[in-house]
Amino acid sequence: MNRVLIIGAGGVGRVVAFKAAQNPEVFGEITFASRTKSKCDAIAQELPRPVRTEAVDADKVPELVALINDVKPQLVIHVALPYQDLTIMDACLATGVHYLDTANYEHPDEAKFCYGPQWEYHDRFQKAGLMALLGSGFDPGVTNVYVARAKKHHFDRMDTVDILDCNGGDHGYPFATNFNPEINIREVSAKGRYYENGTWHETEPLSVKKTFDFAEVGPKDMYLLYHEEMESLVKHFPEVRRMRFWMTFGQSYLTHLRVLENVGMTRIDPVMFEGREIIPLQFLKALLPDPASLGPRTVGKTNIGCWIRGVKDDQPRTYYIYNVCDHQECYAETGAQAVSYTTGVPAAVGAAMMLQGIWHGHGVFNMEQFDPDPFLDLVTKWGLPWVETFPDVDEI
Repeated sequence: MNRVLIIGAGGVGRVVAFKAAQNPEVFGEITFASRTKSKCDAIAQELPRPVRTEAVDADKVPELVALINDVKPQLVIHVALPYQDLTIMDACLATGVHYLDTANYEHPDEAKFCYGPQWEYHDRFQKAGLMALLGSGFDPGVTNVYVARAKKHHFDRMDTVDILDCNGGDHGYPFATNFNPEINIREVSAKGRYYENGTWHETEPLSVKKTFDFAEVGPKDMYLLYHEEMESLVKHFPEVRRMRFWMTFGQSYLTHLRVLENVGMTRIDPVMFEGREIIPLQFLKALLPDPASLGPRTVGKTNIGCWIRGVKDDQPRTYYIYNVCDHQECYAETGAQAVSYTTGVPAAVGAAMMLQGIWHGHGVFNMEQFDPDPFLDLVTKWGLPWVETFPDVDEI
């Protein structure tokens, strides 16, 4: 029986728990753990079958090791904070258990997105006969698999890749984030980066903008950001000449973010307040709406995909593959909005690929290193169908 341990009870953890509970032919015994056990208990009451719930501090390797040894899972599904990637990987190595996450490691004191610290674990996982699958969300995750599909089926050579992330949803708040506020604001306020001709180029935050007409959403302004999947994609597809990532933001979000930046509320370094140190961004997180609470009030759709240009049979080709997801449909199924759903479903599908031995290996891997077809077949069945087109224009 495939036992799994899910760590993290936010919006994404909720979706993973639902998908695991809905598919007993893949997921046997499920243990659902978080720093706050009551969050797991509340979600567990809504699931279609019983799961075990536990408390664990994912910052503490001994606590993780004790829980893993007690549960004896085949796989740990880490959907807590990216700050905890390395401690959970350490615990998996100590206990001989496979590992999966949805986002690359971030250091709490540095807003830097980099797979390097996790890639350094490759030899240890390989020697232990274990597999670690990194970034099994949507972006990173499904977008990586979209690029792998493009290469496998539609291109002899890929020249440019643009990853387009649009959230056309409306939650009704003047300012709120659709996933962890601390992670979201660190990501958006960092300098942009894109890859071209073997070199990474930096841009000032949100300084490069394009408008794109997203299917089922409409025209939206999107801004160039840095996102971690580009780092692994240019490594595994070195033929790509240019790689960029774009994300949409509404004007209200951008206005509030600029004000918060100007007054210092997005800082991640400690400041003294009434005789003790606080992190301004962590304090702001406490004031903002919990992303897990946005589900019932969020309407609209997301559209996330990849726009790829290259050559097939000596002819130029443009290829666009994407998914559209409806916030209210996601909420009706799992009690979570589409941003959590589009991350949680691929995490569950990636776990299924590992548990069933469809994707297997010893070491640390990114999504694009495996056959994309079985993943995309299952992710469609589990709620995230995709559309592929061949536009007659080159540039986005």
